[in-house]
Amino acid sequence: MSESKELLEATIKGLEEKLSSVTNDLNMKNRELADVNKPEMTSKMFDNISELVEEAVESVSIEESDLEYSMEFDYDNKVVLSDVSLQDSSTFAEKVMCAIDGHYKMVDTQVTNATHVEQVI
Repeated sequence: MSESKELLEATIKGLEEKLSSVTNDLNMKNRELADVNKPEMTSKMFDNISELVEEAVESVSIEESDLEYSMEFDYDNKVVLSDVSLQDSSTFAEKVMCAIDGHYKMVDTQVTNATHVEQVI
């Protein structure tokens, strides 16, 4: 009886290890699948875009009229600024995108993919 218990425990441990390995493989393949249709980007491009976004964000001036805020009274009867948000975030985003757009040449992805497919074949 002791041998069969040990055998079952060893079998369970082996199956758990296999399950863990298969689960890891499945997660890796799911990440690969999620990335299949994403455009490719080099680390240099990413760094360039990061710098452009940082510069654009730093250069955008936000006026008081651009902000929405809420005030509350706290427990000490002090007036507290409880929430601050940008009233029109699309203008802010547009300025950031313009900073990025000015540094890249836009290409038609359908033509690029067709050319890539022809080169692969």
